[in-house]
Amino acid sequence: MEMSEMRLNPIVVGEVIAAYRLRKGVTQEVLSGLADIGRTHLSAIERGGRKPTLETLYRISLALDVKMSDIVLDIERSLGKPL
Repeated sequence: MEMSEMRLNPIVVGEVIAAYRLRKGVTQEVLSGLADIGRTHLSAIERGGRKPTLETLYRISLALDVKMSDIVLDIERSLGKPL
């Protein structure tokens, strides 16, 4: 794979975060409040319109009560990259 092909797909990132949120059974409004980020920001992340910073991903993981590394591993699996 060439360096120019190495891109993180923001849609996959958003889908993984949304799946965690839905498994937790919380709305975007609730999760954004727990993570102390704006609901529209979270919505944009889940739609793939924005990529979360590490800080934002960490806040989301804490709010979901999961390890940030678990979310990252699921993103990698969804991208089909070997671990």
